[in-house]
Amino acid sequence: MKTDDKAIADGIIAAIGGMDNIRAVGHCSTRLRLTLHDKAKVDEKAIEDIEGVKGQFFAGEQYQVILGTGLVNRVYDIVAGENQGGVNTDIKADLYAGMSLPKKLSRILGDIFIPVIPVLVATGLFSGFINCINSFGVQMDPNVLTIATILMKTAFTFLPVLIAWSGMKQFGGSPVIGIVLGLMLVNPLLPNPNDVVKGTVEAITFHPFGLEWNVVGYQGSVLPALVVALIAAKTEKALKSVVPDVMDLIVTPFTTILVAGLLGMLVIGPVCQTVEHAVLAAAKFVIALPFGLGGLILGGTQQAIVVTGMHHIFLALETDYLATTGFNPFNAMISGGIMAQATAALVTGLKVKNPKKRGFYMAASLPAFLGITEPAIFGVNLKFGRPFLFALCGGACAGWCGAMLHAASTGMGVAAIPGIVTYLYSQQAIINYFIIHGVGIVVSGLLTWFFFDPNKAEQGELEG
Repeated sequence: MKTDDKAIADGIIAAIGGMDNIRAVGHCSTRLRLTLHDKAKVDEKAIEDIEGVKGQFFAGEQYQVILGTGLVNRVYDIVAGENQGGVNTDIKADLYAGMSLPKKLSRILGDIFIPVIPVLVATGLFSGFINCINSFGVQMDPNVLTIATILMKTAFTFLPVLIAWSGMKQFGGSPVIGIVLGLMLVNPLLPNPNDVVKGTVEAITFHPFGLEWNVVGYQGSVLPALVVALIAAKTEKALKSVVPDVMDLIVTPFTTILVAGLLGMLVIGPVCQTVEHAVLAAAKFVIALPFGLGGLILGGTQQAIVVTGMHHIFLALETDYLATTGFNPFNAMISGGIMAQATAALVTGLKVKNPKKRGFYMAASLPAFLGITEPAIFGVNLKFGRPFLFALCGGACAGWCGAMLHAASTGMGVAAIPGIVTYLYSQQAIINYFIIHGVGIVVSGLLTWFFFDPNKAEQGELEG
């Protein structure tokens, strides 16, 4: 043990109020993470004056001290060993213990998506730019278009792989098993769900007990991958507790993949598909409601459905509208909600004081303005909760306006800023476009600006 390491550890312990003030301790690759009984006892200036400490901050209930790679492991070992093993080192369980069920679920979902956010931001920007170019009728060389399609669709096509990998880490399983299970869900041998919806291919059909059971791929879906990761992690943990060490290397991964993989493809996926079909039938009923109520409901819930990953089912609804009428009112009802999510993330970024977080939150809002809301939702709005709800309110108001104006797009799959090109067919349609999106932006922006403080939320004072 290095003398300096002991001095750093002792200095941190003294500045946070002593060992008795520590509820739990953990660490990541660079930061010592602590939950404390009394945050008021922390002397932040004393912490920053300790040689070797590169910074400190509160993140919700967690107090984090930045030490850097290597050093953080050594200091953690000292702090965790100061009370002869009496210190709680399960900091994640300690954090979750004091949370309500909705906040716990939101936190788990956020923790799963945070590692995935950077690639979704990058891919979302690619997708937005390419969609914008295509919407203006710019002809691209087929080879260039192929490369562009790879850039903009890979992360979302293989989203279940990313979710299963991150979910397995979050639930305490082996990440590599999550990767394999995610790849199974998007295996090209399974029919693409979008193609099934469009009627270009047929689902794989089984007939157990005389029932029709359809199986498809789950490209772009979130819910099946989350459930599969949870089942796999629980299965792996259960097996490790009973399988002898000499057999663990073979039996545990084999059984985990067999159980979770089959359940994912044959049970979890089809059940989610059934739920999706129910959502589609409900959407048709809702759109037909009088006095703009359909737009109010769809505009206020569509981005919540995005969280589940089941929003691709609406492709069938949009396809039907375009095929029979040439217009797509569904787009007009939900596009303002996309801008509302983008605005909520942007305003949160503008209000937060931490420069690094400000840049992260504002960067997450950019793809949303181009129609890709996952980075804004999972990286910012859903993490805090209140901005997400405010954005849903903005979406509801925008959707109601769209329904009352009888607004409609002439396309599908493109919304928010790039979607303006699908409203260029008439002067009134363009006016409707700006009204709808303006309402979503104003309502979401004002609610987030006046009724949410991300700095206090980070400290757990409002969102705790």
